Amino acid sequence: MPKRPVNSNKSMFGSVLNVAGSINYRGAAVLSSVAVLKVGAGYSTLACPSIVANSITSYIPDIVTIPLTMKNGSIMKDEYKKILLLLPKYHVFSIGSGLCSILSNNKGVKKFFTMLIHSISSITIPVIIDADGLNILSELKSVVLPAFTILTPHPKELSRLLHVETAVIQSDRVRYAKEAAKHYSAVIVLKGSNTIITNGEQVFINTTGNSALAKAGSGDVLTGIIAGLCAQGLSILDAACFGVFLHGLSGDLAKKDCTEYGVLASDLLHYIPMALEVLSK
Repeated sequence: MPKRPVNSNKSMFGSVLNVAGSINYRGAAVLSSVAVLKVGAGYSTLACPSIVANSITSYIPDIVTIPLTMKNGSIMKDEYKKILLLLPKYHVFSIGSGLCSILSNNKGVKKFFTMLIHSISSITIPVIIDADGLNILSELKSVVLPAFTILTPHPKELSRLLHVETAVIQSDRVRYAKEAAKHYSAVIVLKGSNTIITNGEQVFINTTGNSALAKAGSGDVLTGIIAGLCAQGLSILDAACFGVFLHGLSGDLAKKDCTEYGVLASDLLHYIPMALEVLSK
């Protein structure tokens, strides 16, 4: 972890712009945004549908919110221009957690994501794409991702990205994680038991974590952890590796108090500082 000088301020620890959430998945926006701060980043901004921003501001005062205009239950496609104007102010960009609604056809948000991703191919800050962002990405025929991109799929999401059956991917996880890394020129975090992290050449296999992490929202916390580490200057590969290890260790500590059955994704936020304390020793 980067050292934290006594004489410091929030600008020294980086900032993250997180595009996340929908009318049904407000929690994903909260979990990913708060995790950014829990690992030590200085500033966490959430750009989300206006209905989400209005509902979580009083609940989580630590997050800065940017409301995005909605139409028919989905982010309007032209709101991508607002994100482009904001990006130069931030050190890291993350997108995808809970982005699509189960009550909408999501045409607007899919166009929003597509226009945005095609517009940021030349940016040089770390970009983390998760969840619904990955699903929309898998539908694009041709795309050039930013140079410092991390993709965080679970096996089903990777099957969509590579157009390979999930069972086939699970039969050789390292091979297909490396294949995806080379295809998208990105660091891949293939989630699951013994999560795999690879840039297409180097491969790392995680040793922390347990079945308590197999619960809705856990991946959103991981996205925020990785984004927050990138904001403090870690390389995308180091942030992915350390983020996955820290996420799993938080789950291991939570399991001791809550059992593998009772851990919630929101509990992980409480255990992240404890995991950092363990690692500091």
